[in-house]
Amino acid sequence: MSVRPLIAPAFMGKLVVRYICRHGSSRVAKAVLIASVPPIMLKTAANPGGLPLSVFDGLRAQVHADRAQFFKDLSAPFYGDNRPDSQVSQGLRDSFWMQGMLAGLPAAYDCIKAFSETDFTDDLKKLDVPTLIIAGDDDQIVPIADAALLQAKLIDVAELKVYKGARHGLCSTPKDDVNADLLACIKAPVRALI
Repeated sequence: MSVRPLIAPAFMGKLVVRYICRHGSSRVAKAVLIASVPPIMLKTAANPGGLPLSVFDGLRAQVHADRAQFFKDLSAPFYGDNRPDSQVSQGLRDSFWMQGMLAGLPAAYDCIKAFSETDFTDDLKKLDVPTLIIAGDDDQIVPIADAALLQAKLIDVAELKVYKGARHGLCSTPKDDVNADLLACIKAPVRALI
């Protein structure tokens, strides 16, 4: 039986958390959440710092009206290309658009509910593997206060790495830093991240 780290950026972080909670951690050595969504994006009584449902309804309306333009527009805050110090290439933004367009309309529409309204608070509390959390402190898509900082409080064995000035697209922008941190995590002894 192989024991491996599970690594997931952004929305996929929920899948890592859910996998471990559903199937246990006997085959998982470590987890890595990169600019990840959990615990929940929606504003609720338990999550007063979240965003109102109207924000996500607006995203759904934009996807329904013009999915292609939605992904073009989303690429700017995703990579921080709307910031004065941005050095993001048009090619990277075009790649983001292309990846978004590869998703079918129903999937693009329905994933907004999945990433915004599914509450993973209890799942995060159950994680029992060392978990590396990587986040940018200028993430406009998944703000650090509503995700990474909460994840670090909810997961017993967590290490939080915050990249100063980094945006949401961490695997494409400060990729050398992310890769170095991933390699260090992978090379660390099993069950001993921190």
